[in-house]
Amino acid sequence: MSADWEVVIGLEVHTQLATKSKIFSGSSTAYGAEPNTQASLIDLGYPGVLPVLNGEVVRMAAKFGLAVNATVAPRSIFARKNYFYPDLPKGYQISQLELPIVEHGEMFIRDESGAEKRVGITRAHLEEDAGKSLHERFDKMSGIDLNRAGTPLLEIVSEPEMSSAKEAVAYMRKIHSIVRYLEISDGNMQEGSFRCDANVSVRPRGQKELGTRTEIKNLNSFRFVEKAINFEVERQIEHIEEGGEVRQETRLYDSAKDETRPMRSKEEANDYRYFPDPDLLPVELDADFIEAVRKTLPELPDAKKQRFVDQYQLKSADAEILTFSRALADYFETVAGKSAAAPQVAANWIVGGLSAALNKEGLDIQDSKIAADELAGLLDRIEDQTISGKIAKEVFDAMWLGEGSADEIIEKKGLKQITDTGAIEKIVAAVIEANPGQAADYRAGKDKLLGFFVGQVMKETGGKANPGQVNEIIRKMLAD
Repeated sequence: MSADWEVVIGLEVHTQLATKSKIFSGSSTAYGAEPNTQASLIDLGYPGVLPVLNGEVVRMAAKFGLAVNATVAPRSIFARKNYFYPDLPKGYQISQLELPIVEHGEMFIRDESGAEKRVGITRAHLEEDAGKSLHERFDKMSGIDLNRAGTPLLEIVSEPEMSSAKEAVAYMRKIHSIVRYLEISDGNMQEGSFRCDANVSVRPRGQKELGTRTEIKNLNSFRFVEKAINFEVERQIEHIEEGGEVRQETRLYDSAKDETRPMRSKEEANDYRYFPDPDLLPVELDADFIEAVRKTLPELPDAKKQRFVDQYQLKSADAEILTFSRALADYFETVAGKSAAAPQVAANWIVGGLSAALNKEGLDIQDSKIAADELAGLLDRIEDQTISGKIAKEVFDAMWLGEGSADEIIEKKGLKQITDTGAIEKIVAAVIEANPGQAADYRAGKDKLLGFFVGQVMKETGGKANPGQVNEIIRKMLAD
C-alpha cells in the first residue's frame, strides 16, 4: 500500500450467545438439526404470537460489558428493524438502536509495531439472528431454513480505530478470546457462532475527514478477514487514483477468487424505519443485578497474562500465547503445578512441541492426546536427568501416538540417559582416538570443534549420554 494513504477500519462482530433456547422463544439453539425442525410459531412470525425475552441473554450481555470496561445500561430498549428478506418471516428483525445494553467499552491489542493500542467499543447490542437461504439443494430454486431464526446474538461494534488488516484480526481474536473466557459463546466460526462485518475506508494521509466506507459482510475466519480487508483497501486506493469515487455499499468476499464484489447499496438507519418494539418492555437492570454479574467474571486474559509473568516468571510473549485461551492457560497451570521442572520449561514445551502437534492435526487443547499430568511426568524425567531433552522429543512423539506414559516408553525402549561417568569416559576416549586430527586442531585453539566431539559421542550413545557430562569430560580429556 502507498504511504500516501491511511486505512480506517471498524468491525461489527456478531457473537452467538451460548443459551440453550432462543432469544424470544423456547426453541432449541442446538446446531446441526434438520432444516425447520427448531422453529416455533414465534420464530416463524405467525400473527398474534408474542416474544418473551430470555433472561440469560441479558446476563451474558452484561457480563461482556463489564469485561470490556463498558457501561451496562440500566435501561435498554428493543426495536424493530424493518426489511424484507426471504429468511426473515416477520418482515423485521428485533434489535436495539438508540438504547443498547452495552456502551463505551475498550479493548487493547498489539499494533503492527508490537506496541499496545486501545480500540474503543462503541456499543454491544442484543438482537435475533435471521434464518438461512439454501441454494445448493434445489434446482433453480432456493430453500429457507429457519432453525437459526431467533438465535440470540450480541453484536459488538468497534470505533473506526484500526489501521490495518492485521490490527483488525488482532482485535477480532481478542474479542473471540474474551467471549470464550466468559463462557457466553463457543466462538465456533465454522458453525456461524462468531463472524464479523468489516467497515473499510481509505483517506489521504493527514486528512481528518473519513473516506467513504464499504462494508464487507459475513466474514467467518480470521484469515478471510485479513485477506478481504487487504483486497478492499487496494481496490479503493486504485479506484480513487484512477479518478473514481468509492461508493458506500455492502460487499461480499469471494474466498475462491480472493476478491470482494458488490452486494447492494449501503443502507442507513432511516432506511430500516426503526421504532420501539411494542411487544417488548424496556429492559431495566438495577445495581444489584449488575454487581451480581460482576462477581461471576473470571480472571480475564490481560490480568492472567500479567499474573503468569509475575508468578511463574514467564517471558511476556509466552504468557500472552498461553493466556489467549482459558483452556490452554488451565493446561499450563496444571503442568506447572505437577512438574518439578521450571514453569518456563513447561511453557516452552506447550508453546513449542505440543502446539505444533495440535496444529498439525487441527486439534484444540481440550482434545490433546497428551494430558497435562502426562506432560508433567515427561518434564520430570528431563528434570531428574533420566532422559535428555533430545530423547524427550522422541518420548513425546511416542506419547502422542498413544504408546503409554513417559515412564512406560522410557523403560520399554531403553531410553534412560547414561550418567555413569566411567562409561562416558570410555566412549569419549574412543572418539578422540578415532579423530586425532580434530583433537590436534582443538588443542591448537579451534574451540568450535567441541561441538564435533559432542556430536560423535551422542551418536555413539544413541543420544542417551548426559550432554552436560559429555561436554565436561571432553574438555577435560582434550586438555590433557
